[in-house]
Parts: sequence; structure tokens; C-alpha cells
Amino acid sequence: MGTSSVGLIVNPVAGLGGAAGLKGSDGADVQREALARGATPRAAERAARAMRTLLARRPDVRVVTVAGAMGEHSAGVPAELVSVAAQGETSAADTRAAVAALAGVDLLLFAGGDGTARDVLDAVRPLGDQAPPVLGIPAGVKVYSGCFALSPAAAGFLAADFLAAPGPLTEAEVVDLDEERYRHGLVSPRLYGTLRVPAARAALAGRKVGSSSAAPATAEGIAREVVARMRPGVRYVLGPGATTLAVGRELGLATTLLGVDVVESGDRGLGTLTAADVGESDLLALVRERETVVVLSVIGGQGFVLGRGNQQVSPRVLDAVLNAGGAGERLVVLATQQKLAALGGRALLADSGDDELDQKVSGHVQVITGYRESTIYRIEAAGKEFHG
Repeated sequence: MGTSSVGLIVNPVAGLGGAAGLKGSDGADVQREALARGATPRAAERAARAMRTLLARRPDVRVVTVAGAMGEHSAGVPAELVSVAAQGETSAADTRAAVAALAGVDLLLFAGGDGTARDVLDAVRPLGDQAPPVLGIPAGVKVYSGCFALSPAAAGFLAADFLAAPGPLTEAEVVDLDEERYRHGLVSPRLYGTLRVPAARAALAGRKVGSSSAAPATAEGIAREVVARMRPGVRYVLGPGATTLAVGRELGLATTLLGVDVVESGDRGLGTLTAADVGESDLLALVRERETVVVLSVIGGQGFVLGRGNQQVSPRVLDAVLNAGGAGERLVVLATQQKLAALGGRALLADSGDDELDQKVSGHVQVITGYRESTIYRIEAAGKEFHG
């Protein structure tokens, strides 16, 4: 049996708009605006993390990738390069061409978000049974699709195990949103198809499950409890989501559904909107040297608290907040009882991009589940070692 091979494709701009508060990275104009706001690309390093993990376990694997930023820079070893006509800014067509050029590998890794997964899906469909199994390295803003590993490290471990002993495959859904509608607060996920991925449920993120089935009264009860616990003089960072939006309504404020807002409580239960829909750099300035509590909701079906759609709450921001106290005091998590039950006992997840920070927030945190209702639930770093 010959040496097994892994293909690598990186979307260099995936996730660029997250910390900048742009709710996606599709389109050259959005990418330029993200850079102007001080955003830094993250896909290359996340791909490199997956490859380091893979190569530590399988140093003999043959790596095949695309020249430059689309893979070579993240490969970690001298790699066999395939030709793709990418010049300067890469495009969806370049991703599709790369998939076709790498069709002969034993496993194809791609780093990006839901838009990249769609491009990979478009490229493997014409290949039919000749298409290689694939696995996503999460590097986008949203990452709602089920074809991604929990984290870059989990992708590396799963790839290493699969290449050592190829096991069964499963169909994982590719889901994406219309980013322009998303920026206007309209969440309209669409199923585009499925990709064949290694069957390892514990290492796969799974598809994001919407919270539309939750009764409005549940969100309102959670919001009442959050507001009842608020203290004057403390700043509260409200992450994205319908439940945190209900907190804003309870304070009498027009906060944003998909952005990050900063509020303070006031007299007679009313609040003050300190800043709305802020990016990472502005948020950092607002929480420095101020007592702050970060309020985040759980992504249904996946269990992520950090690193999916709320990259504005960056490691720098969290470090500044946690310097005034532990995660249990400065981080408040919101989830319905149904959302927690659907996790089947699996931990909540943090994937901020900083292993040290993810470890710092790991442990037990209070989760508010309703008015005068809360429970203690465990958060784990999504990048912790995975063993299938």
C-alpha cells in the first residue's frame, strides 16, 4: 500500500469580516472594508494548526496543495503543488479549480466557511464517485454547515486517524446564508446539498439548528432574569442572537440581532445603549479598565459559545474582561433548557482562535435558562485533543 495523501485548500479571506463586525467575508468590497477596520486574516493560521496536528501524528503523509496563500503557506512541509490560475485575489472559481486538481487525494481538507463549503460542493458534484472525501477546517464567520470539524485541531486529529485507517463516510449538510440579507438581520439558511466526510460524530460540529421553535416567552423569561441581575455601573456586552436581542428589549433598547452591542442598566429597569453593532477594536476600547460582563447565547445543535458569529468578542476583548475576574463571574451564557438537552450531555464549546484563552474560559459556567432559572454547565476548548 502506498503512502496516503491529503489535499489542502485554503480560502485566504475566510473569516476576515467577523471581528470587524461585517457578519461575513463574501465580496471584494467587504474584504477591503474589513482590512480597513484592522481585521487580520485567520484562515491560513487555522489551516496551519490543522496541518501541524495531522503531521505530528502522520509525518509520512503526502501533502498536495495549491501554491501560495491557497495552501502552500499553511502546509507545514514541502508539498506537491497543483496548478490553479489564481492571481492576486482568489475567487470561488479558484477554489473549484483546486478541488478538481486535487481529486486524486485520499482526503481533501479545506479551510473556510459556509461559502467555501458551497464552492467545494459545486466542484465535487461533477466528480461523482471519483470525488474524494472532504473535511472542513472551520475558518469562516458563521460555519453553520455540518461538514466542518469542531476546530482546526480536531480536523487534524480526525484526518490523521482517517488516513491511518480509512473508515466509513457519512453525508454532512452544506448550509449557507445570504450574507446581504444577514447583514440586515434576516437569517435565511438554505440547504445546498451534502458532502461525504469521515464518520466521527464526536469530532464534527454538526449543522447549526435554528432557535425559531423556542417559544417567545422562553426568551423573554431569560431576558427578565438577565436584567434582574444587572448592576449599575457595569457594562454588559450582548453577543448576537434572538435571546440577547430580547435582553435589549427588556431594557427598552433597540439592540441588534446579529451584531455585538454594549449596554448598561439604569433606573426603573431601563437601560442605556452605550454602543451598537461594534467591531472588535471599538469593543476593546469600551471594555478596557471597566467592569464588564459578556453575555453570549449558545448556537443550537453545535453548542458553540465563542468563535461562531461573534468574533468581535476576541481573545483581546475577553482577556481585558477576565482580568477583573474569572469566567464564571464575567461570562454569562444564555440557553433554553431544550437547547441544552439537545446537546445530549456534550459540553459547550469555545473556539476563539487562542488556545490559552479557550482554556481560561473552560470549566463550569452559569447558564441562564429562564426567569429565576439557571444551571451550571461545562465549557470546553473546542481545540482540545480529539481521539476517535
